[in-house]
Amino acid sequence: MPLARLARSGARTAVSVPTVEDEAMRDLTRAREDALSALKDAKCRLNAFLLRHDIRYTGRATWNPAHLRWLSAGVGPTPAQPIVFQAYVRAVTEPPERLRRLEQDRQERVKAWRLHPVVEALQALRGVPCMVAVTTVAELGALTRCDSPRELMQFLGLMPSEYSTGERRRQSAMTKAGNTHARRALVEGAWAYRSPAQVSRPLQLRLEKQPKAIPDISWKAQVRLCKRDRKLIARGNHADQVVVAIARELMGFMWAIAKEIPVPPSDQKTAHAQPVTQKVA
Repeated sequence: MPLARLARSGARTAVSVPTVEDEAMRDLTRAREDALSALKDAKCRLNAFLLRHDIRYTGRATWNPAHLRWLSAGVGPTPAQPIVFQAYVRAVTEPPERLRRLEQDRQERVKAWRLHPVVEALQALRGVPCMVAVTTVAELGALTRCDSPRELMQFLGLMPSEYSTGERRRQSAMTKAGNTHARRALVEGAWAYRSPAQVSRPLQLRLEKQPKAIPDISWKAQVRLCKRDRKLIARGNHADQVVVAIARELMGFMWAIAKEIPVPPSDQKTAHAQPVTQKVA
């Protein structure tokens, strides 16, 4: 009965339901993220095995062709250890091919996606390449479904947590609520604003495809975020705290760009957060 009263008064909050195509793109980006995580774990296990047996590579760089050729030789005084070693090596060499296949599928399918114009426009921002843009849009959907960028910041858990009592107000680390995948992509892109504001050649090529309003927003974001990064670092804040603050404001500029791009409506209707189980009397 309380749900029915809320439905009658219009007090329930509606939520956006992703379409089948949106869910498919989200699964594709998460599969790539899982492949990267598997590759990182495999490298850690292989390095731990080599360190345990005091086997050290003397080359300049790791995971390049020379390093992989060095890894192709079996090691270990017993027959079992070379078997384990080669298993670890295969675990490192196989995920890159999986990543290439996922990247190719993503490039092909994102062009036919209804949110492709938003993905292209978001790449006008520094630190937002195709993968960051696709991940953000796939996880959040249409950014303009929120009335303000602050709602998106809260949804991603980028807002500082607060412990207040009486007249005392204390803020702490970010809440880490909401979507982890999109938050990780935004923080990764925010590191690009550690350098002074400039338009690189790859960024300039992306800007040429966009209307004038979007490059203006992109340059405004560079000037503000680079200046804020230097200011927070000079104040003595830790680099990890600074990059989270930059990612929070970067989300606001992404919302502003999404407002400039018309998005075709989805065929799936908006649903309410709670289903009505009883009729209104």
